[in-house]
Amino acid sequence: MEIPAVLSPERAASMRARLEEAAWIDGRVTAGYQAQRVKTNEQMAEHHPLARELGDAILAVLERTPTFISAALPLKVYPPMFNRYQGGGRFGTHVDTAIRSVPGTPVRVRSDLSATLFLTPPEEYEGGELVVEDSYGAHAVKLPAGHMVLYPSGSLHDVRPVTRGARISAFFWIQSMVRDDSARTMLFDLDTAIQSVATDHPEHGSIIPLTGVYHNLLRRWADT
Repeated sequence: MEIPAVLSPERAASMRARLEEAAWIDGRVTAGYQAQRVKTNEQMAEHHPLARELGDAILAVLERTPTFISAALPLKVYPPMFNRYQGGGRFGTHVDTAIRSVPGTPVRVRSDLSATLFLTPPEEYEGGELVVEDSYGAHAVKLPAGHMVLYPSGSLHDVRPVTRGARISAFFWIQSMVRDDSARTMLFDLDTAIQSVATDHPEHGSIIPLTGVYHNLLRRWADT
């Protein structure tokens, strides 16, 4: 799902400008054996001070983004990383690693959801679509700067070659309190419907019972 305007265009541009001046390394350093064979991009080193600074800033924004909280129900979030695709760079079809260890810590994150936060306006590069496959086919995603997409980490996905310009993005993984995709989607849909009723009909008698159903389902399905 798309989460619009996580960052303003101005803040996305500021992050991108700082990243463009930094040193980049071969993106295959964080790829598994299979992914290394199909990955040709660049990344910021995870321990780079700028990567940590900007990653922390993104996490601080997400903590105040209700749509992200409702959709992801985050338990743990892997520190955001940054990548760049240019000159034909691509990432062939793959599935994300199930368990990610946060470097320098004992923390492990199960990747239930993957996130890409676009930092480059789509008109500044050609190609670079994120293509996610599900039971309804393949879906190409190329969003405005500052917008983010969430998708199941277990899905097949790829990044199409960038043939003009450069595509810079932040990417990371989320371990949700509710690991089952269908259950998490059901909770999001229910929460969205409750919020809509509460906005349009704040005195409606169904709001409290529906809220109770939401929390009882969350209580049944969530791990903390």
